[in-house]
Amino acid sequence: QTVICIRLRTMLLYFIPLERTHGPCVPIYAGTITLFSPDGRALERNILMFQRKIYEKIKKWKTEQDGRTALLVEGQRRVGKSTVVEEFGKQEYENYILLDFSTCSQEIRDLFRDISDLDYFFLQLQLLTGVHLVERSSLIIFDEVQLFPLARQAIKSLVKDHRYDYIETGSLISIRKNVKDILIPSEEQRVLMHPMDFEEFLWTLGDQATIPSLKILLQKQRPAGDGAHRRLMRLLRLYMLIGGMPQAVAAYLESNDPETVDQVKRDILRLYEDDFYKIDATGRLSQLFDAIPAQLSKNSSRYVVSNILPHMRPGNSLNLIAELIDSRAVLAAYHTSLPSAEMASYKDLTRFKLFLSDTGLFTTLMFKSKNFTENELYRKLLSDKLSANLGYLYENMAAQMLTANGYGLYYHTFPNPSRTANYEVDFLIVQGNKICPVEVKSSGYKRHASLDAFCQKYSAQIVKKYLIYTKDLQKDHDVLLLPMYMTPLL
Repeated sequence: QTVICIRLRTMLLYFIPLERTHGPCVPIYAGTITLFSPDGRALERNILMFQRKIYEKIKKWKTEQDGRTALLVEGQRRVGKSTVVEEFGKQEYENYILLDFSTCSQEIRDLFRDISDLDYFFLQLQLLTGVHLVERSSLIIFDEVQLFPLARQAIKSLVKDHRYDYIETGSLISIRKNVKDILIPSEEQRVLMHPMDFEEFLWTLGDQATIPSLKILLQKQRPAGDGAHRRLMRLLRLYMLIGGMPQAVAAYLESNDPETVDQVKRDILRLYEDDFYKIDATGRLSQLFDAIPAQLSKNSSRYVVSNILPHMRPGNSLNLIAELIDSRAVLAAYHTSLPSAEMASYKDLTRFKLFLSDTGLFTTLMFKSKNFTENELYRKLLSDKLSANLGYLYENMAAQMLTANGYGLYYHTFPNPSRTANYEVDFLIVQGNKICPVEVKSSGYKRHASLDAFCQKYSAQIVKKYLIYTKDLQKDHDVLLLPMYMTPLL
């Protein structure tokens, strides 16, 4: 039987005014693919391009640079880079060409082997793609550019020519073997794309008001109130389970089925593992990745590579860790020996903690060896009955939120004279020429001995003190106790 596929063009649904969102004006797009069977039965599937903050960053690059540089959008696999960039081409240019180097023809690849005659290069490119390029009104997208380094090297000449704009997207883009034989173009700006943050997640649910309202409450240091707090914590826990990967969010919106969402996240994790095996065929990289939840669960002050790979030499292990971080699927928090505004200069590269850049993937990785139906994490987290020994899930959430805000991740430990265990402050963030210590708790427990000892020892360096927990906003002397959903506002 013949199946006819009708694809509807992506449509602009609405444009959020700045006055309402107090944030970037970003269009939301949607479209559908409808399959009609011979008996007239329609099988329709939604395609969403979610409202993403990076759209405005790309728009700013276009306005300010006016073709003087190319833009490289980096990010982990399946974070939505290609979707956003292609939509940007549709909305902001007269036309565009998308060159996906994971699927493009050998004829297109061969064009990049000699770009000495750019008139001929562009003529051939238009003939092969069927797209008519308009000078200063067209965009050429190099998608998955890490798969074809010659295209990235060509950016220098293409930008200098100045006929068109260029945006590259890449995953695992900084792995050395992908760039060792090419000249990295200096005419290249970079922007890092993260998974959807909590505000973007709320936008997908039609909630444009919550984050602007929370900003006002934080400024006035006022609590949200019991009813609003319960609602926000439930939304936060939902975000922790689903995460910010667009495929997982779309699966939730379409199915409202946690098992379907979990399967999507497992598929993404398998993609990452396939990437890791391409980099290191021994499987060591995958082992280090899979061990992140277990390492955090031990409440240790560092990620201990020797616990996973006992015979690994320290130098080799640091190379593997660097490749994990380069994948953008992993976040690293480094121990700093000197808590101050210059603490980045005092980080210890051998002493670190690892987190996943998406907490939704983290929740799935925690129980990867079990079937979905065998664990009750989803039910317990949504009902706020998560056991205390899963508190590191909240620590991963805090790491993701602080990173999305542009903070580097640092922590500090120091001796506790009265106990064998050290004091530890979970995160240190820089504000101005001072620092803010941040302690994270997975409950409403308000004790903060480590925070107090740290503030007493480094009082001259501190501007504000935060404890992130699960209760509503309140103050405890000079410590501001914030609910986890306010972390993005720091």
